[in-house]
Amino acid sequence: MGHANVSRAYRNLQKRLDRSPQGAPESEALFRILKELFSEQEARLVSRLPFRYFTVETAAETWKKPHSEAEAILDTLADKGLMLDFKAGEERKFILAPTMAGFFEFSLMRTDGRFDARLLSELYHQYINVEPDFVHILHINPPIDRAFVHEDQIPEESFSEVLDYERVSHVIDSSSCISVGRCYCRHKMEHLGKACDNPQDVCLTFNGTARSLIDHDIAREISKEEAHEIIRRVEELGLVHIGDNVRNEVAWICNCCSCCCEALLAYKRLGYVRNIHTNFEAAINPSLCINCGKCAQKCPVDAIHEGKDDAGERAFLVNLDRCIGCGVCSCFCPTGAIRMERRAELNDTPKDGFERMIRSAIDTGKLGNLIFDNYHLWTHRILSRFINVLLGLGPIHKQMMQKQVQSRFLRFAEKKAAKTE
Repeated sequence: MGHANVSRAYRNLQKRLDRSPQGAPESEALFRILKELFSEQEARLVSRLPFRYFTVETAAETWKKPHSEAEAILDTLADKGLMLDFKAGEERKFILAPTMAGFFEFSLMRTDGRFDARLLSELYHQYINVEPDFVHILHINPPIDRAFVHEDQIPEESFSEVLDYERVSHVIDSSSCISVGRCYCRHKMEHLGKACDNPQDVCLTFNGTARSLIDHDIAREISKEEAHEIIRRVEELGLVHIGDNVRNEVAWICNCCSCCCEALLAYKRLGYVRNIHTNFEAAINPSLCINCGKCAQKCPVDAIHEGKDDAGERAFLVNLDRCIGCGVCSCFCPTGAIRMERRAELNDTPKDGFERMIRSAIDTGKLGNLIFDNYHLWTHRILSRFINVLLGLGPIHKQMMQKQVQSRFLRFAEKKAAKTE
């Protein structure tokens, strides 16, 4: 693999990241990314941290360091955007950010020169857009992201059916804290000489994630009014809202273009099979359509094409297997011929990040890694492997993938997690 000069610290960090449901496949590009972001000491220490939220005391005990030294290390990692920290009453809790929607993005949100942005952009492009392994593991179930429909394109008679978590406006209005940061995707493309003209200062984070990024000078705190104004501005530009795939406590919403956005590029690269669509789909009324082709030009996922209708006449048609229900085509239709219709089968959106993580771990065969996540303990290493092998057996895995079984397990896991916090 050409990794002979990679130290054990970075190898262990890569293995730690790869044990998560999202994963981080071994690659020369990834090791170079980790070397740019983490010092060798940081890599060695972070590789021993648990997956779940932990305190300074936990880190100090795991690392066998004084409390003050452990806290200083964690603060440095949070300043870099590699760690997120949250206030739980009087106590601070930390969690290692995932790779994507996580520290990959946060590293290019920075504008202070802490990292070599051009080098990282080239390495991210190689790891995510050129090499096949990482982009293919984004096809986990449930996905980490989902599209949000442009609310002004929802038909009036359907509006009462739309749940709060489907509305960007509700995410904004119900948030305790909001920040805006630089768009990772377009910033990356800028360093590759491929940036489009869409604005970069439009990536929104919410609640605890926003507070952590604000406190560590990675993003700027904004009002709800400014957040709504950003949404209005990007909708006029035809950008797509792609955000956190949870119902409660949405952590982030990006405003994406089809030329730069990792989520949309991955959707097309993987053959349109990632389930990131909204609960809507586009429908064209042929009696109103003037065949101008504006919708096909604007669709961010190439879901509208020119063809023939049932009578053999020229028409623009929607490929519902590709349509993500974002509403961009409807926004730009000059005759109002496109209508966003409610899908017959609605998405099963996870309640929160904890549920999504558990369900993803079941899907990827990594549940044991979350249950026994103190990997520096040999007992946890053995038990996690045993659980993963056991749940990987065909009949057991099939049973765990059933929704009723997952619901019972999630209730049990939530009770156990509450006791440990």
